[in-house]
Amino acid sequence: MNANQARRLVVLGTGGTIAGRATQVSDNVGYVAGQVAVSELVAMVPALAACPLDVEQVAQINSKDMVLGVWQTLAGRVAVHLERSDVAGIVITHGTDTIEETAFLLQTLLKPSKPVVLTCAMRPATALVPDGPQNLSDAVAVALHPQARGVVVVCAGRIHGAIDVAKVHPYRTDPFDSGDAGALGCVEEAQLRMFRPWPQAVPEGTHDTASLQRLLGAAVMPRVELIFSHALADGEVVRALLGHTSGAGRLRGIVVAGTGNGTVHDDLLAALKHAQSSGVEVVVASRCAQGRVVPHAGQPLPDSAGLSPVKARLALALRLLEV
Repeated sequence: MNANQARRLVVLGTGGTIAGRATQVSDNVGYVAGQVAVSELVAMVPALAACPLDVEQVAQINSKDMVLGVWQTLAGRVAVHLERSDVAGIVITHGTDTIEETAFLLQTLLKPSKPVVLTCAMRPATALVPDGPQNLSDAVAVALHPQARGVVVVCAGRIHGAIDVAKVHPYRTDPFDSGDAGALGCVEEAQLRMFRPWPQAVPEGTHDTASLQRLLGAAVMPRVELIFSHALADGEVVRALLGHTSGAGRLRGIVVAGTGNGTVHDDLLAALKHAQSSGVEVVVASRCAQGRVVPHAGQPLPDSAGLSPVKARLALALRLLEV
C-alpha cells in the first residue's frame, strides 16, 4: 500500500443526477436531482468499504441551479480538508450540467497540490443500471493515485482536466470531451493510464489561499453576461444590458461567443465597442464546439485565450473580483 492509500479521502456531496431519484427504474430523464444523501451513494459502492473516508453533505441541488453561496461553501470546505495532513485527496459528487464550471472555478482559485476529483452521473441512483457507482469508484482510484494533483473531472472511465473539460452531449453516459487537448488519462479496473500531465498546482502548500479569500469575501459575483453572435444580431441585447442596473448591480463584463474564429456581426460589434467605451470589459470566444480563437492583428476584441464561452465568462468574473 502506497503512502496515499494509507491516508484518508474526503467525499463531499453537492447533489446532481448521481443523487437523483425517479419513480421508475426505466426512467433516466424524468427524475429529481439531488435526493440521495452522499453517504448512501458511498454505501452503494462495496469497493469503498475498505477505504478510509470522511463523508460530508455540502449541498443537495440540481447543478443547473448553482449559486455563489454553494460555490463559496464548497470551496471553503475543500480548502479546510486540503490542509489536513491525513487527507490524500478529495472527491466531489456533482451534477453534470455545471460541473465544468465548478471544476474550472476550483482549479483557477485553488490550484491544489492534492487531487480534487469531481464525479457525476447521467442516470439517477434509482436507474436500472446507474452509472454513478462506477464513476464514484473510478474517482476514488484517481484521488488515491500517488502522483495525482489539481482539479479533474472523472466520468465514464476518463479523466478530464478542469480547464479543458466540457459537456458535449445531453444524454449518453460519456457526455464530456476535452477538445483538442484530449483527456488527461483513463481509469481501467482501478488502474490509471495517463496521457498528459496533471493540472498546474501551487509550488508550496496545499492551495492558493489568497484567491480563495477573494471568493469567500464576495457578496455577489461581478456581473458578466454571455451573449452569442448570430445571423441578424443587432446589438439590442447589449444596449439593454447597459441600461439595466437592478439586481446584481451594474454590468462589469460581456463575453461574446463569436462565429468561427471569434468573428462578430458588425451591428453587434458596434454595440460591444460602445460597451467598452462605457467601462465594460468585453472578451470574445468561439461558439464552435472545437478549437479556439486564433489571435490576429485585425482582431477587434480581446480573445478568451482558448477558454470556452462559459469558462471565459467565469474567468472574467473571477478577475473582476480582484478589481
